[in-house]
Amino acid sequence: MPGPATLARRMGLALAGARGRVDDRLAVTQSAPHLRDAFSVARALRCIVIALLPCLFMAFYNTGHQANVNLAIAGLETAPGWRGPVLDGLGIGTNVTDFWAAVVHGGLYFLPVLAVTLLVAGLWGQVFARLRNRPVGEGLLVIALIFALLLPPSIPLWQAALGMSFAIVFGREIFGGLGKNFLNPALTGLAFLYVTYPREMVSETAWVVVDAFTAPTYLQVTARQGPEIVAWLPTGWLQSLVGLVPGPFGTTSTLACLAGAGLLLWWRVASARVMAGVLFGMIAATLLFKYLDEPINAFATLSWHWHLTLGGFAFGAVFLATDPASAAMTNTGRWVYGLFIGAAIVLIRVANPTHPDGVMFAILLGNIFAPLIDHLVVRANIRRRARRGG
Repeated sequence: MPGPATLARRMGLALAGARGRVDDRLAVTQSAPHLRDAFSVARALRCIVIALLPCLFMAFYNTGHQANVNLAIAGLETAPGWRGPVLDGLGIGTNVTDFWAAVVHGGLYFLPVLAVTLLVAGLWGQVFARLRNRPVGEGLLVIALIFALLLPPSIPLWQAALGMSFAIVFGREIFGGLGKNFLNPALTGLAFLYVTYPREMVSETAWVVVDAFTAPTYLQVTARQGPEIVAWLPTGWLQSLVGLVPGPFGTTSTLACLAGAGLLLWWRVASARVMAGVLFGMIAATLLFKYLDEPINAFATLSWHWHLTLGGFAFGAVFLATDPASAAMTNTGRWVYGLFIGAAIVLIRVANPTHPDGVMFAILLGNIFAPLIDHLVVRANIRRRARRGG
């Protein structure tokens, strides 16, 4: 028979084991309900790609439509370069009224640019994955797709590759990869191209694909001739809403961006506060400038519904300002962040007619101030709770 010391030791071990089993049962849910969250980074990225499909369609159709219209105006029957024989060989041609002629012709311009951006993004992803001995980071497809949609149709492929390299290296990977960047990578690469190659990015020849032919965007026309010109534009506001106007590959259609916004909000992938903040900030700044006694220039008197459809406003509000890695994180901060971007877009358009879009620089400014906005919101909440606690 074991002695008293042995019995005491065995009883102590038994009690300790029982307490451990109780603690385990308390730490792990043993019965329903179980809380599960289906949200993941991979799912969010897939949702963004699907939401970009309407803009992707416009990159094909509107690019080809604008090219066919300009060819008809120039009196040309064949597309320039290697694309002409391809279209003629397929029996499609460049008929302005033919839907498939526009889609295929636009695809011959957009697909090479998209292929280059995807290839460059994948190569840089592999380089940094090997350097860090980690798997290739997620999100490269989304960055490459958004970056390609932001480019003008006439951009040389080597410039697209250079801008994509800058976007991945200096806009994302240098900070540690996905979720660690404080600037939107696609906009970082686009800003690099705007500063380095302004002629290819903002000149009136950047939006068409016919040599020696110019087609200014509606923003450029308004800046040069005044807001009253919108009443005499070849296509009206509804056409601008649809996006059948000169501009980058995939940012001209406000309607396509709104369709993408609906999907992102339905799936709860993007912040409705940021989108609404950008819209309300733009409207407030537009009304403020419009009712000044002495308007500064054409954009100071432009109506908010034209600001909505001109340039890349809708695309920026839906797909760029809502980037979770570079946007504000607090709920109140998202409102402030969005209002700041919307007002900054109008301010840049009014103050700098030589670069009338303003969306890119306004969102990058918002990215820079987003941490400060969140910090001030958190500090205000702490002070309010301290006062409430007495």
